[in-house]
Amino acid sequence: MRRTSTLAATAVLTPLLVLGLAACGQSTGGATADAQPDNGPVTISYGIWDKNQVPAMQKIADEFHTANPDVTVKIQVTPFKQYFTTLQTAAAGGGAPDVFWMNGPNVKLYAANQQLLPLDQTISRAKLDLGNYPEALVDLYTYEGKTYGIPKDFDTVGVWYNKALFDAKKLAYPKDDWTWADFQSAARALTDKTKGVYGAAAPVEDQAGFYDTIPSAGGQVIDAAGTKSGFDSPEALKGIEFWTSLVKDGASPTVQQMTDTSPGDLFKAGKVAMYWNGSWAAVEYNGVPELKDAVNVAPVPAGPKGQVSVIHGLGNVIYAKTKHQDAAQKFVGFLGGERAAQIQAEAGAVIPAYEGTQQAWVTSMPQFNLKAYVDEVATAVPYPASKNTKAWTTLQTDILTKVWNGEVDAATGLKDLATQMNAALAKEK
Repeated sequence: MRRTSTLAATAVLTPLLVLGLAACGQSTGGATADAQPDNGPVTISYGIWDKNQVPAMQKIADEFHTANPDVTVKIQVTPFKQYFTTLQTAAAGGGAPDVFWMNGPNVKLYAANQQLLPLDQTISRAKLDLGNYPEALVDLYTYEGKTYGIPKDFDTVGVWYNKALFDAKKLAYPKDDWTWADFQSAARALTDKTKGVYGAAAPVEDQAGFYDTIPSAGGQVIDAAGTKSGFDSPEALKGIEFWTSLVKDGASPTVQQMTDTSPGDLFKAGKVAMYWNGSWAAVEYNGVPELKDAVNVAPVPAGPKGQVSVIHGLGNVIYAKTKHQDAAQKFVGFLGGERAAQIQAEAGAVIPAYEGTQQAWVTSMPQFNLKAYVDEVATAVPYPASKNTKAWTTLQTDILTKVWNGEVDAATGLKDLATQMNAALAKEK
């Protein structure tokens, strides 16, 4: 996901680091025995990274406290850019928040390092049914047969478009059943170099880019076991060339142009007609008066193997060394329930993961075709991840940037990427 926070959090960061360093030498957590009730009132910490979600999270915490008066939840906000660096230090030292947000690229690493509490007991106590969440998200937060995160929300990918630019070229707006050919044809027709307008943006982007087109072509970024790269397949090549052809043909700005000015800013400025973006973008565009009624969203176009979006979402996890396991389990159980999901949906910031509560999010910004995002869940694929995802995503960015720039042809670059990625994955075993 790409939701980030710029909220200053010095007051949060420093205590976390101090706690982490002060707690070095504590015994390893991860107990699976029945959690013992706390003696008297306790306060547990809840680590998150998005200031825009604080009101909804606070309302959830308040309602939980009303039902559990002996437990107070203190929300700690750390900006996303510092979140995992700070968390890594705090978790290693024994001072991470009792409950905190986790994402797909990192969950397996934290689980493998025994820094997360398996949630089987939590699920049982709260009577949570994992069937109420998208299967791909449940799988994302499962490691070696155990559940380590309860899905909180999800995001899929859609194609945002500028209605005025379509109108100027007398082109019909994208339909829900459009195809790759439709998209690329529209991108070329919408490009107007005399006005500095491009039909589409084709950045070196994974989640809202080739993580969608590769499976839509029938390929995969990584196998289901998270042990082998899929970048060297003919299908992956098709998924990559979908994007590079747009740059080559001039229907998209170049990598350098999108480095100088982000593709998102180009879209908001009316210089890009179509822009792939996640469901989190709806709140941003809804908050810009000149965009609120000027843009809309369509589902991703169908490739050779159909309409496929990658799905990602946050999970609520429990720190293995929490001193308040009983209270933390109660809170995560509440976070995973229908009421918490309804609060999130009504706030409009995210799509709640709990089945049946998404409609409130869809109707929160009725001028947008937000149903497109929810409908994509049925054919969505999990966000690609392994035990140490960061080790190969760095390679991915470096090599694919060269492909986008034309420094190396796509087939050669993808073969090289697969080789280096497999070497990185082999080190995880």
